[in-house]
Amino acid sequence: MAITVSSPGTGSRPLDTEAVRALRTALRGELLTPDHAGYDGARRVWNGMVDRRPAAIAHCAETADVVAAVGFARAQGLPVAVRGGGHSAAGHAVADGALVVDLSPMNDVQVDPGARLARAGGGATWGRFDAATQAHGLATTGGAISTTGIGGLTLGGGLGYLMRSYGLACDNLAAAEVVTADGRVVEAGEGGDAELLWGLRGGGGNFGVVTRFDFRLHPVGPVLGGMLVHPAERAPEVLRFYRDVTQLAPDALSLFVALLTSPEGMPIVALIPVYNGPIEDGERVLAPIRAFGPPLADQVAVMPYTAVQSMLDAGFPSGLPVYWRSHFLNGIGDDALDTIVAAFGRIGSPLSAVLIEHLGGAVGHVDRDSSAFDHRDAEYNLAIISRWPDPAMADGCIAWTRDLWDAMQPHARGVYVNYLGVGDTPDRVRAAYGDAKYQRLAALKARYDPANVFRFNQNIPPSGDTG
Repeated sequence: MAITVSSPGTGSRPLDTEAVRALRTALRGELLTPDHAGYDGARRVWNGMVDRRPAAIAHCAETADVVAAVGFARAQGLPVAVRGGGHSAAGHAVADGALVVDLSPMNDVQVDPGARLARAGGGATWGRFDAATQAHGLATTGGAISTTGIGGLTLGGGLGYLMRSYGLACDNLAAAEVVTADGRVVEAGEGGDAELLWGLRGGGGNFGVVTRFDFRLHPVGPVLGGMLVHPAERAPEVLRFYRDVTQLAPDALSLFVALLTSPEGMPIVALIPVYNGPIEDGERVLAPIRAFGPPLADQVAVMPYTAVQSMLDAGFPSGLPVYWRSHFLNGIGDDALDTIVAAFGRIGSPLSAVLIEHLGGAVGHVDRDSSAFDHRDAEYNLAIISRWPDPAMADGCIAWTRDLWDAMQPHARGVYVNYLGVGDTPDRVRAAYGDAKYQRLAALKARYDPANVFRFNQNIPPSGDTG
Protein backbone atom coordinates (compact mmCIF):
# COMPACT_ATOMS: atom_id res chain seq x y z
CA MET A 1 0.00 0.00 0.00
CA ALA A 2 1.37 3.42 -0.99
CA ILE A 3 1.70 5.97 1.82
CA THR A 4 0.25 9.36 1.00
CA VAL A 5 1.45 12.42 2.89
CA SER A 6 -0.43 15.70 3.06
CA SER A 7 1.62 18.84 3.51
CA PRO A 8 0.29 22.40 3.96
CA GLY A 9 0.56 24.32 0.72
CA THR A 10 1.78 21.35 -1.35
CA GLY A 11 -1.20 19.02 -1.25
CA SER A 12 -0.85 15.26 -1.08
CA ARG A 13 2.04 13.20 -2.39
CA PRO A 14 3.01 9.53 -2.16
CA LEU A 15 6.15 8.41 -0.37
CA ASP A 16 8.75 6.40 -2.24
CA THR A 17 7.61 2.78 -1.81
CA GLU A 18 11.14 1.42 -2.13
CA ALA A 19 12.43 3.85 0.49
CA VAL A 20 9.68 2.74 2.88
CA ARG A 21 10.57 -0.90 2.23
CA ALA A 22 14.25 -0.18 2.82
CA LEU A 23 13.54 1.54 6.12
CA ARG A 24 11.35 -1.32 7.27
CA THR A 25 14.17 -3.74 6.48
CA ALA A 26 16.81 -1.58 8.18
CA LEU A 27 14.94 -1.23 11.47
CA ARG A 28 15.45 -3.71 14.23
CA GLY A 29 12.18 -2.31 15.54
CA GLU A 30 8.93 -2.04 13.63
CA LEU A 31 7.62 0.50 11.11
CA LEU A 32 3.88 1.13 11.41
CA THR A 33 2.05 2.69 8.49
CA PRO A 34 -1.66 3.64 8.37
CA ASP A 35 -2.59 0.22 6.98
CA HIS A 36 -1.09 -1.56 10.00
CA ALA A 37 -3.45 -2.98 12.62
CA GLY A 38 -1.43 -1.39 15.44
CA TYR A 39 -1.24 2.08 13.88
CA ASP A 40 -4.28 3.62 15.58
CA GLY A 41 -3.19 2.51 19.02
CA ALA A 42 0.38 3.66 18.45
CA ARG A 43 -0.63 7.18 17.44
CA ARG A 44 -2.60 7.80 20.63
CA VAL A 45 -1.02 9.84 23.41
CA TRP A 46 -1.95 10.63 27.00
CA ASN A 47 -3.92 13.79 26.11
CA GLY A 48 -7.17 12.75 24.45
CA MET A 49 -7.52 16.22 22.85
CA VAL A 50 -4.74 15.16 20.48
CA ASP A 51 -5.91 13.11 17.48
CA ARG A 52 -3.26 13.23 14.76
CA ARG A 53 -2.36 10.94 11.89
CA PRO A 54 1.37 10.65 11.24
CA ALA A 55 2.65 9.32 7.91
CA ALA A 56 4.37 6.47 9.76
CA ILE A 57 5.58 5.47 13.20
CA ALA A 58 9.06 4.00 13.61
CA HIS A 59 9.33 1.91 16.78
CA CYS A 60 13.06 2.20 17.36
CA ALA A 61 14.84 -0.58 19.24
CA GLU A 62 18.34 0.97 19.21
CA THR A 63 20.22 4.11 18.28
CA ALA A 64 20.90 2.81 14.77
CA ASP A 65 17.13 2.65 14.22
CA VAL A 66 16.83 6.30 15.16
CA VAL A 67 19.62 7.24 12.76
CA ALA A 68 17.88 5.32 9.97
CA ALA A 69 14.50 6.87 10.74
CA VAL A 70 15.83 10.43 10.82
CA GLY A 71 17.73 9.83 7.56
CA PHE A 72 14.57 8.48 5.92
CA ALA A 73 12.56 11.51 7.03
CA ARG A 74 15.23 13.87 5.76
CA ALA A 75 15.40 12.17 2.37
CA GLN A 76 11.61 12.09 2.03
CA GLY A 77 11.07 15.65 3.22
CA LEU A 78 9.02 14.51 6.20
CA PRO A 79 8.77 16.41 9.46
CA VAL A 80 9.87 14.46 12.53
CA ALA A 81 8.03 14.05 15.83
CA VAL A 82 9.68 12.29 18.77
CA ARG A 83 7.81 10.13 21.26
CA GLY A 84 9.29 9.07 24.58
CA GLY A 85 6.60 8.38 27.17
CA GLY A 86 3.86 10.14 25.19
CA HIS A 87 2.76 12.08 28.28
CA SER A 88 3.18 15.64 26.98
CA ALA A 89 0.35 17.98 27.95
CA ALA A 90 0.66 19.56 24.49
CA GLY A 91 0.74 16.23 22.61
CA HIS A 92 3.88 17.04 20.60
CA ALA A 93 4.80 13.34 20.41
CA VAL A 94 2.68 12.91 17.27
CA ALA A 95 2.02 15.18 14.29
CA ASP A 96 -0.05 14.97 11.13
CA GLY A 97 1.95 13.81 8.13
CA ALA A 98 5.15 13.33 10.14
CA LEU A 99 7.41 10.40 10.83
CA VAL A 100 7.09 9.62 14.54
CA VAL A 101 10.36 8.38 16.02
CA ASP A 102 8.95 6.25 18.83
CA LEU A 103 11.53 5.43 21.49
CA SER A 104 9.25 3.30 23.67
CA PRO A 105 11.14 0.04 22.91
CA MET A 106 14.36 1.74 24.11
CA ASN A 107 13.42 1.52 27.78
CA ASP A 108 16.26 -0.40 29.40
CA VAL A 109 17.65 1.03 32.66
CA GLN A 110 21.13 0.02 33.87
CA VAL A 111 22.28 1.01 37.36
CA ASP A 112 25.83 1.33 38.65
CA PRO A 113 25.20 1.49 42.41
CA GLY A 114 28.85 2.05 43.26
CA ALA A 115 29.11 5.13 41.06
CA ARG A 116 25.50 6.13 41.83
CA LEU A 117 24.70 6.46 38.16
CA ALA A 118 21.87 5.16 35.99
CA ARG A 119 21.87 4.86 32.21
CA ALA A 120 18.40 4.78 30.68
CA GLY A 121 17.02 4.54 27.17
CA GLY A 122 15.07 7.49 25.82
CA GLY A 123 11.79 5.56 25.92
CA ALA A 124 11.88 4.63 29.62
CA THR A 125 9.18 5.82 31.99
CA TRP A 126 9.76 6.95 35.54
CA GLY A 127 7.99 3.85 36.79
CA ARG A 128 10.53 1.63 35.07
CA PHE A 129 13.43 3.89 36.06
CA ASP A 130 12.42 4.07 39.72
CA ALA A 131 11.93 0.31 39.98
CA ALA A 132 15.47 -0.25 38.70
CA THR A 133 17.15 2.37 40.88
CA GLN A 134 15.15 1.61 44.03
CA ALA A 135 16.35 -1.98 43.84
CA HIS A 136 19.64 -0.44 45.03
CA GLY A 137 18.09 2.10 47.43
CA LEU A 138 18.76 4.94 44.98
CA ALA A 139 16.66 7.47 43.07
CA THR A 140 16.71 10.85 41.37
CA THR A 141 14.07 13.55 40.93
CA GLY A 142 11.44 12.27 38.52
CA GLY A 143 8.00 13.86 38.41
CA ALA A 144 4.91 12.69 40.27
CA ILE A 145 3.22 10.19 37.92
CA SER A 146 5.01 6.94 37.10
CA THR A 147 3.74 6.69 33.51
CA THR A 148 5.54 9.91 32.54
CA GLY A 149 8.53 9.43 30.25
CA ILE A 150 11.97 10.31 31.58
CA GLY A 151 12.83 12.11 28.34
CA GLY A 152 10.19 14.80 28.08
CA LEU A 153 10.20 15.55 31.80
CA THR A 154 13.99 15.88 32.03
CA LEU A 155 14.41 17.90 28.85
CA GLY A 156 11.88 20.45 30.11
CA GLY A 157 13.43 20.74 33.58
CA GLY A 158 11.79 18.08 35.69
CA LEU A 159 9.85 19.05 38.82
CA GLY A 160 9.17 16.26 41.30
CA TYR A 161 8.93 15.17 44.93
CA LEU A 162 12.72 15.02 45.35
CA MET A 163 13.54 18.41 43.81
CA ARG A 164 13.93 20.25 47.11
CA SER A 165 16.43 17.59 48.20
CA TYR A 166 18.37 16.99 44.98
CA GLY A 167 17.37 19.58 42.40
CA LEU A 168 15.39 19.08 39.22
CA ALA A 169 15.64 16.02 37.00
CA CYS A 170 17.73 18.06 34.53
CA ASP A 171 20.14 19.04 37.32
CA ASN A 172 20.92 15.35 37.75
CA LEU A 173 21.50 14.71 34.04
CA ALA A 174 25.20 13.89 33.76
CA ALA A 175 25.43 12.99 30.06
CA ALA A 176 23.29 12.06 27.08
CA GLU A 177 23.47 10.55 23.60
CA VAL A 178 21.75 12.55 20.86
CA VAL A 179 20.93 11.78 17.24
CA THR A 180 21.04 15.08 15.37
CA ALA A 181 19.05 16.23 12.34
CA ASP A 182 21.89 15.26 10.00
CA GLY A 183 22.08 11.74 11.41
CA ARG A 184 25.16 12.11 13.60
CA VAL A 185 25.36 10.47 17.02
CA VAL A 186 26.67 13.09 19.45
CA GLU A 187 27.67 12.79 23.09
CA ALA A 188 26.58 15.61 25.39
CA GLY A 189 28.45 16.13 28.64
CA GLU A 190 31.89 15.19 29.90
CA GLY A 191 34.00 14.05 26.97
CA GLY A 192 31.41 15.48 24.59
CA ASP A 193 29.64 18.76 23.97
CA ALA A 194 29.16 20.61 27.25
CA GLU A 195 27.05 23.32 25.63
CA LEU A 196 24.66 20.70 24.27
CA LEU A 197 24.27 19.23 27.75
CA TRP A 198 23.52 22.73 29.03
CA GLY A 199 20.75 23.01 26.42
CA LEU A 200 19.31 19.59 27.18
CA ARG A 201 18.98 20.64 30.83
CA GLY A 202 15.66 22.38 30.25
CA GLY A 203 15.78 23.36 26.57
CA GLY A 204 13.32 20.68 25.46
CA GLY A 205 13.57 18.41 22.45
CA ASN A 206 14.91 21.10 20.14
CA PHE A 207 18.36 19.70 19.39
CA GLY A 208 17.83 16.10 18.34
CA VAL A 209 16.53 12.74 19.50
CA VAL A 210 17.94 11.89 22.93
CA THR A 211 18.41 8.14 22.85
CA ARG A 212 20.19 7.77 26.22
CA PHE A 213 20.11 9.62 29.53
CA ASP A 214 22.76 9.24 32.25
CA PHE A 215 21.56 10.36 35.68
CA ARG A 216 23.26 10.93 39.00
CA LEU A 217 21.51 9.03 41.80
CA HIS A 218 21.02 9.63 45.50
CA PRO A 219 20.26 7.37 48.46
CA VAL A 220 16.48 7.28 48.94
CA GLY A 221 14.89 4.84 51.37
CA PRO A 222 11.26 4.62 52.43
CA VAL A 223 9.64 8.06 52.63
CA LEU A 224 6.81 9.50 54.70
CA GLY A 225 4.13 10.65 52.30
CA GLY A 226 0.53 10.56 51.19
CA MET A 227 -2.52 12.84 51.18
CA LEU A 228 -4.32 14.87 53.84
CA VAL A 229 -7.88 15.50 52.66
CA HIS A 230 -9.92 18.53 53.76
CA PRO A 231 -13.39 19.67 52.64
CA ALA A 232 -13.38 22.35 49.94
CA GLU A 233 -15.28 24.82 52.15
CA ARG A 234 -12.12 25.02 54.27
CA ALA A 235 -9.93 25.79 51.24
CA PRO A 236 -9.19 29.44 52.25
CA GLU A 237 -7.69 28.44 55.60
CA VAL A 238 -6.01 25.29 54.23
CA LEU A 239 -4.28 27.29 51.49
CA ARG A 240 -3.11 29.94 53.95
CA PHE A 241 -1.81 27.22 56.24
CA TYR A 242 -0.04 25.68 53.24
CA ARG A 243 1.63 29.00 52.48
CA ASP A 244 2.79 29.43 56.07
CA VAL A 245 4.18 25.90 56.32
CA THR A 246 6.07 26.07 53.03
CA GLN A 247 7.77 29.30 54.07
CA LEU A 248 9.54 27.37 56.85
CA ALA A 249 9.78 23.90 55.29
CA PRO A 250 13.11 22.02 55.45
CA ASP A 251 14.60 20.93 52.14
CA ALA A 252 13.67 17.32 52.91
CA LEU A 253 9.96 18.20 52.78
CA SER A 254 8.11 18.50 49.49
CA LEU A 255 4.56 19.82 49.90
CA PHE A 256 2.01 20.25 47.13
CA VAL A 257 -1.66 21.22 47.45
CA ALA A 258 -4.50 20.39 45.07
CA LEU A 259 -8.12 21.49 44.77
CA LEU A 260 -10.04 18.67 43.13
CA THR A 261 -13.08 16.39 43.37
CA SER A 262 -12.89 13.07 45.19
CA PRO A 263 -13.91 9.83 43.43
CA GLU A 264 -17.13 10.06 45.46
CA GLY A 265 -17.94 13.46 43.94
CA MET A 266 -16.96 15.65 46.92
CA PRO A 267 -14.99 18.87 46.29
CA ILE A 268 -11.84 18.69 48.41
CA VAL A 269 -8.50 20.36 49.04
CA ALA A 270 -5.65 17.92 49.54
CA LEU A 271 -2.23 18.54 51.05
CA ILE A 272 0.37 16.17 49.57
CA PRO A 273 3.50 15.99 51.75
CA VAL A 274 6.53 13.81 50.99
CA TYR A 275 9.38 13.75 53.50
CA ASN A 276 12.68 12.37 52.19
CA GLY A 277 14.83 11.66 55.20
CA PRO A 278 14.89 9.83 58.53
CA ILE A 279 11.34 8.74 59.31
CA GLU A 280 11.50 9.97 62.91
CA ASP A 281 12.43 13.46 61.61
CA GLY A 282 9.58 13.27 59.13
CA GLU A 283 7.10 12.33 61.84
CA ARG A 284 8.14 15.40 63.82
CA VAL A 285 8.01 17.77 60.80
CA LEU A 286 4.66 16.44 59.56
CA ALA A 287 2.98 16.29 63.00
CA PRO A 288 1.53 19.85 62.89
CA ILE A 289 0.53 19.41 59.24
CA ARG A 290 -1.34 16.21 60.03
CA ALA A 291 -2.96 17.79 63.11
CA PHE A 292 -4.22 20.87 61.25
CA GLY A 293 -7.97 20.82 60.69
CA PRO A 294 -8.10 17.99 61.50
CA PRO A 295 -8.35 16.46 57.99
CA LEU A 296 -11.25 14.32 56.84
CA ALA A 297 -8.72 11.65 55.93
CA ASP A 298 -5.07 11.16 56.78
CA GLN A 299 -3.46 8.85 54.23
CA VAL A 300 0.12 9.71 55.17
CA ALA A 301 2.24 6.63 55.85
CA VAL A 302 5.73 5.24 55.52
CA MET A 303 5.98 3.84 52.01
CA PRO A 304 8.50 2.98 49.31
CA TYR A 305 9.46 5.86 47.04
CA THR A 306 7.97 3.87 44.13
CA ALA A 307 4.58 3.97 45.89
CA VAL A 308 4.77 7.74 46.27
CA GLN A 309 5.64 8.06 42.60
CA SER A 310 2.55 6.11 41.55
CA MET A 311 -0.03 7.30 44.09
CA LEU A 312 -1.54 9.83 41.63
CA ASP A 313 -1.49 7.51 38.60
CA ALA A 314 -5.12 6.43 38.88
CA GLY A 315 -6.25 10.05 38.98
CA PHE A 316 -4.51 10.91 35.70
CA PRO A 317 -5.29 8.06 33.29
CA SER A 318 -4.41 8.17 29.61
CA GLY A 319 -6.99 9.09 27.00
CA LEU A 320 -9.07 11.87 28.58
CA PRO A 321 -8.99 15.28 26.87
CA VAL A 322 -6.77 17.65 28.85
CA TYR A 323 -6.49 21.43 28.58
CA TRP A 324 -3.66 22.86 30.67
CA ARG A 325 -2.45 26.33 31.66
CA SER A 326 0.31 27.24 34.09
CA HIS A 327 2.30 30.02 35.75
CA PHE A 328 5.27 30.23 38.02
CA LEU A 329 4.17 32.49 40.86
CA ASN A 330 5.99 35.28 42.68
CA GLY A 331 4.20 34.17 45.82
CA ILE A 332 0.76 33.18 47.01
CA GLY A 333 -0.63 36.19 48.83
CA ASP A 334 -4.21 36.38 50.01
CA ASP A 335 -5.41 37.88 46.71
CA ALA A 336 -3.92 35.01 44.72
CA LEU A 337 -5.37 32.36 47.02
CA ASP A 338 -8.81 33.99 47.05
CA THR A 339 -8.78 34.06 43.24
CA ILE A 340 -8.00 30.34 43.11
CA VAL A 341 -10.69 29.44 45.67
CA ALA A 342 -13.34 31.49 43.88
CA ALA A 343 -12.50 29.88 40.55
CA PHE A 344 -12.61 26.39 42.03
CA GLY A 345 -16.17 27.10 43.09
CA ARG A 346 -17.05 27.51 39.39
CA ILE A 347 -15.17 24.44 38.17
CA GLY A 348 -16.66 22.99 35.00
CA SER A 349 -15.85 19.30 35.45
CA PRO A 350 -15.31 17.01 38.42
CA LEU A 351 -12.19 15.75 36.65
CA SER A 352 -10.53 19.18 36.62
CA ALA A 353 -8.09 20.36 39.27
CA VAL A 354 -5.85 23.18 40.45
CA LEU A 355 -2.38 22.25 41.69
CA ILE A 356 0.23 24.34 43.50
CA GLU A 357 3.77 22.96 43.75
CA HIS A 358 6.33 24.36 46.18
CA LEU A 359 9.82 24.79 44.75
CA GLY A 360 12.83 26.20 46.60
CA GLY A 361 15.37 24.10 48.44
CA ALA A 362 17.94 22.55 46.12
CA VAL A 363 16.14 23.97 43.06
CA GLY A 364 17.25 27.43 44.09
CA HIS A 365 20.69 26.36 45.29
CA VAL A 366 21.78 25.36 41.76
CA ASP A 367 23.67 27.98 39.77
CA ARG A 368 21.14 29.64 37.48
CA ASP A 369 23.59 29.64 34.56
CA SER A 370 24.28 25.90 34.81
CA SER A 371 21.23 24.92 32.78
CA ALA A 372 18.73 26.21 30.26
CA PHE A 373 16.02 25.92 32.92
CA ASP A 374 15.31 29.35 34.37
CA HIS A 375 13.12 30.81 37.17
CA ARG A 376 15.06 29.06 39.93
CA ASP A 377 13.94 31.70 42.39
CA ALA A 378 10.24 31.06 41.77
CA GLU A 379 8.59 29.95 45.00
CA TYR A 380 5.60 28.13 43.55
CA ASN A 381 4.21 26.70 40.35
CA LEU A 382 0.51 26.79 39.50
CA ALA A 383 -1.07 24.24 37.16
CA ILE A 384 -4.70 24.61 36.06
CA ILE A 385 -5.77 21.27 34.61
CA SER A 386 -9.12 20.78 32.90
CA ARG A 387 -10.35 17.33 31.88
CA TRP A 388 -13.81 16.27 30.84
CA PRO A 389 -15.61 13.00 30.03
CA ASP A 390 -18.23 14.53 27.71
CA PRO A 391 -17.32 16.48 24.53
CA ALA A 392 -20.19 18.87 25.26
CA MET A 393 -18.25 20.07 28.31
CA ALA A 394 -15.13 21.05 26.36
CA ASP A 395 -15.85 24.73 25.68
CA GLY A 396 -16.89 25.42 29.26
CA CYS A 397 -13.85 23.67 30.73
CA ILE A 398 -11.44 25.44 28.39
CA ALA A 399 -13.02 28.81 29.19
CA TRP A 400 -12.78 28.10 32.94
CA THR A 401 -9.08 27.29 32.61
CA ARG A 402 -8.33 30.40 30.59
CA ASP A 403 -10.31 32.63 32.94
CA LEU A 404 -8.38 31.46 36.01
CA TRP A 405 -5.09 31.66 34.12
CA ASP A 406 -5.89 35.25 33.09
CA ALA A 407 -6.95 36.16 36.62
CA MET A 408 -3.62 34.90 37.99
CA GLN A 409 -1.51 37.00 35.59
CA PRO A 410 -0.77 39.69 38.22
CA HIS A 411 0.94 37.03 40.35
CA ALA A 412 2.83 35.32 37.51
CA ARG A 413 6.52 35.29 36.62
CA GLY A 414 7.20 33.05 33.62
CA VAL A 415 6.20 29.47 32.93
CA TYR A 416 7.46 25.91 33.30
CA VAL A 417 8.08 24.63 29.78
CA ASN A 418 6.69 21.16 30.53
CA TYR A 419 3.35 22.72 31.50
CA LEU A 420 2.89 24.56 28.23
CA GLY A 421 -0.20 22.99 26.71
CA VAL A 422 -2.27 22.78 23.55
CA GLY A 423 -2.53 26.23 21.99
CA ASP A 424 0.28 27.98 23.88
CA THR A 425 2.03 30.58 21.73
CA PRO A 426 5.74 31.14 20.90
CA ASP A 427 5.98 34.07 23.31
CA ARG A 428 5.19 31.67 26.12
CA VAL A 429 8.21 29.56 25.16
CA ARG A 430 10.41 32.64 25.38
CA ALA A 431 8.85 33.40 28.78
CA ALA A 432 10.06 30.00 30.00
CA TYR A 433 13.70 31.00 29.50
CA GLY A 434 14.08 34.77 29.51
CA ASP A 435 15.71 36.63 26.63
CA ALA A 436 19.37 35.81 27.34
CA LYS A 437 18.90 32.06 27.68
CA TYR A 438 16.45 32.00 24.77
CA GLN A 439 19.07 33.57 22.49
CA ARG A 440 21.72 31.11 23.69
CA LEU A 441 19.34 28.22 22.98
CA ALA A 442 18.53 29.63 19.54
CA ALA A 443 22.26 29.72 18.74
CA LEU A 444 22.63 26.10 19.89
CA LYS A 445 19.62 25.18 17.78
CA ALA A 446 21.23 26.83 14.74
CA ARG A 447 24.32 24.68 15.26
CA TYR A 448 22.53 21.35 15.62
CA ASP A 449 19.25 21.81 13.74
CA PRO A 450 19.50 24.83 11.42
CA ALA A 451 16.50 23.69 9.34
CA ASN A 452 14.32 23.23 12.46
CA VAL A 453 13.64 19.58 11.64
CA PHE A 454 12.77 19.00 15.30
CA ARG A 455 9.99 21.55 15.60
CA PHE A 456 7.19 19.51 17.18
CA ASN A 457 8.12 20.57 20.70
CA GLN A 458 8.11 23.79 22.69
CA ASN A 459 9.97 25.15 19.74
CA ILE A 460 12.94 27.48 19.72
CA PRO A 461 13.65 28.47 16.09
CA PRO A 462 17.34 28.58 15.16
CA SER A 463 19.07 31.96 15.26
CA GLY A 464 18.23 33.92 12.12
CA ASP A 465 14.96 32.05 11.56
CA THR A 466 12.01 34.40 11.93
CA GLY A 467 9.46 31.75 11.05
